[in-house]
Amino acid sequence: MISLSDIVSYTDDFLRIREIGDWNNALNGLQIENSGQVTRLGAAVDVSTRVLTDAAKKNVDLLIVHHGLFWPGLQPVKSALRRQLQVAFENDIALYSAHLPLDIHPKVGNNAELVAALGLKSAQPFLEEKGQPVGLKARASMPRNELIRKLRKALGGPVKFFNFGPKQTRTIGVVTGGAGSEIYRVAQENIDTFVTGEAPHWAAVAAQELGMNLLLGGHYATEVFGVKALGAHLSKRFGIPWEFIDCPTGL
Repeated sequence: MISLSDIVSYTDDFLRIREIGDWNNALNGLQIENSGQVTRLGAAVDVSTRVLTDAAKKNVDLLIVHHGLFWPGLQPVKSALRRQLQVAFENDIALYSAHLPLDIHPKVGNNAELVAALGLKSAQPFLEEKGQPVGLKARASMPRNELIRKLRKALGGPVKFFNFGPKQTRTIGVVTGGAGSEIYRVAQENIDTFVTGEAPHWAAVAAQELGMNLLLGGHYATEVFGVKALGAHLSKRFGIPWEFIDCPTGL
């Protein structure tokens, strides 16, 4: 067994939890403690009653997620939150959440992992949010259809595409999750092809106005990379087993 405090301390430092700005409701770091020992790690994109129940069945006692318990903000402990806490307490499950620190990490981050899966080289940070860049951009002369094919393969699912930019890409920007509303800011970086998870309706119109390719792989699908990579990293670092708990949202 490994000490929970040892894993949390290491992960806080590895992800720079205290240094990276984020939305307050992210509450990055340890959100629920257990009795103090860890024998099995679980990784999931979102915490939910279903995910916690699956974690309990798999004897997970430390669950790592990208979206934690407190995204809705301050709320009374009843209904869904009460159920989630009850499952965690009854099964001695600790919960650790990492949002932007996991998105932007250079080794196990969502952006870095997706960029690598697409075969993009020498990507550079861009698109500042909460005091740090939250995306990666890379110069890449690649046929647009090839990029779409690679993205489908990397995500293992469908991709929505709005082909209003060049057929031969020059600069590709990657921001996982729900960054489609930032399309105008992305365009200011001279990016002709924007890869993200989801976007509001008006972003498709904006893509045409801007002459950009917009590729949407799904919020969930583009953010499985980080928790998987972090789970594998911690498993190797501390010598304990881990597994991914898949619970797609459909978005």
